[in-house]
Formats: sequence, structure tokens, C-alpha cells
Amino acid sequence: MMNKNVGTIDRALRILVGLVLLSLVFVGPQTLWGLIGVVPLATGLMSRCPGYSLLKIKTSE
Repeated sequence: MMNKNVGTIDRALRILVGLVLLSLVFVGPQTLWGLIGVVPLATGLMSRCPGYSLLKIKTSE
């Protein structure tokens, strides 16, 4: 099982940023660049960030 390395505040911010970026696909400039929001949303929902693993960063307990 993969250990969680994203803390509560970090997780909430990732989910918020992911949702805001995804909303760009439907509202606003309606650009596909908003699909980048899938990355922070997914890492926030899974509480796991591969980039943090590579850099040995852990914002969770």
C-alpha cells in the first residue's frame, strides 16, 4: 500500500485548485488547458503526490 504524503491543508488546496482549473474547461475562456486541473485534483483526492515522493517531501503527519 502506498503511504500518504499530502497533509490536510495541502490536500484541501490541491482539490480547490484542481476544481478551479477544471472549471476553465466549462466556463471562462473554455480552454483545454483547464484539464491540467486533473493532476492536483487526483493527488488531493488520493493524498499521494509522486513529485513529493521523488523529493522526499511529506506534508502529512
